[in-house]
Amino acid sequence: MSPVCDCCCERVKTLNQQVSVMRKEIKNLRQMLGSAVRSHRKHMMSIQSAVSKVGLCEPDPTPPPPSPASSQAALEQGNIQTVPIGYISSCFSVKNGTPRQPTICGPSRAELRIRPSVFNNPEHALVGLELYSHVWVIFLFHKNGHLSYKAKVKPPRLDGRRVGVYSTRSPHRPNALGLTLAKLDKIAGDTIHLSDVDMIAGTPVLDIKPYIPEYDSPHTRIDSEPPDPNSDQPQATTVSPNETTDILNLHKDSDVISERPDDDVSETEIPLADSSGVSAQLSLPKDLHSVLEDVKHYVTQGDLCQLSCESKDQLSDSPKTKLQESTVDHPHYGEEARSTIAGWIREPPVGSLDVRFTPHAERELAEFLPSHLPGPPEGDRPRFKFLRSPEEAAAAIRGVLSADPRSVYRRTRCRDRLFFFTLDTADITCWFGPGFAEVLQVRPVEQHIASV
Repeated sequence: MSPVCDCCCERVKTLNQQVSVMRKEIKNLRQMLGSAVRSHRKHMMSIQSAVSKVGLCEPDPTPPPPSPASSQAALEQGNIQTVPIGYISSCFSVKNGTPRQPTICGPSRAELRIRPSVFNNPEHALVGLELYSHVWVIFLFHKNGHLSYKAKVKPPRLDGRRVGVYSTRSPHRPNALGLTLAKLDKIAGDTIHLSDVDMIAGTPVLDIKPYIPEYDSPHTRIDSEPPDPNSDQPQATTVSPNETTDILNLHKDSDVISERPDDDVSETEIPLADSSGVSAQLSLPKDLHSVLEDVKHYVTQGDLCQLSCESKDQLSDSPKTKLQESTVDHPHYGEEARSTIAGWIREPPVGSLDVRFTPHAERELAEFLPSHLPGPPEGDRPRFKFLRSPEEAAAAIRGVLSADPRSVYRRTRCRDRLFFFTLDTADITCWFGPGFAEVLQVRPVEQHIASV
């Protein structure tokens, strides 16, 4: 084979350079396309939200259902076409100031109306749900903006420290799914009235499920699987201290032990109940009557799970005398489950804040009328849509501010700036000091918008 000439080498070098340049251009085009798609989604969501507020169309029209064959294939691959069953109408209209967890602000309320496009008779889907006090709400974080996510995030409660996204409740996740345990107040037709919520108005809800403590709470969950009666393994039985004492006395005083031949190692199995309620079987040689005395002594004291040092030494002398394997370290019938959480959840670096109102803010808040008050508003006095009294609104404001709703950036870079958030029909202005938050103004949303 003839060697490659210099002209060919130069040609190959030039082609390689062109390929490298084209790869870089393709990478840049992909990044630009991804950015354009995210920007388009953000603009479309803002347009849909604005149009839905004036009632001209549905927030998100239901797409046509796919064919059964394609939907089954997509489901097997883990891809599904989500269809919101309804949209949240909440006392929180914007992300700013919305609680990060439902327990932060107890008086927060919301409504969920089941869409008639999902069921012909939406109220039929809610029959029986009124028997439960709480429900799980599975929803979408529809205000995530550019939909970016990272493997590590900075939870506000950790004040800037990074942890894995799956160890947090961060809304910025590969799949922007949210889960809330909300209190079910009542059901009226096709509408569910909720409280203790952390969702903003317009949140698409994908599903609701009843909360059942026996299934959902580890503190009440019990392994209800009974022992298999057909199993060849000997079933462990729980024996009371008095019954165990009687058994020991029976084996000690009976002639069953002494009637066995001397050439066979005679063993008798004595069930002993340990402190966890699970019995173990102890195999003892017939001549170790002192061991029985020691065990009987411990049984009468109520300490059935320990043997004396002398008994342990005597048991170790016989190679065939051993304590059979116990199931104490494994889940067993009747065992109460345990749960553990990260330490920073109970004791976060960021402590709760003391919340106070200025006299001016208290007077402004007292002007609001409750939501359930019948008749037209008195004069120009504003009225709440969800909250039932100014006192309940004050409790909700305290719940929001005591948990410090500011982001880490606002805490470190914008300490001297005012903080605004909306609660129901009230626009709240406050500021933060060392260890406290003070409410300065509480004005109706319409008045604030008109002044702007």
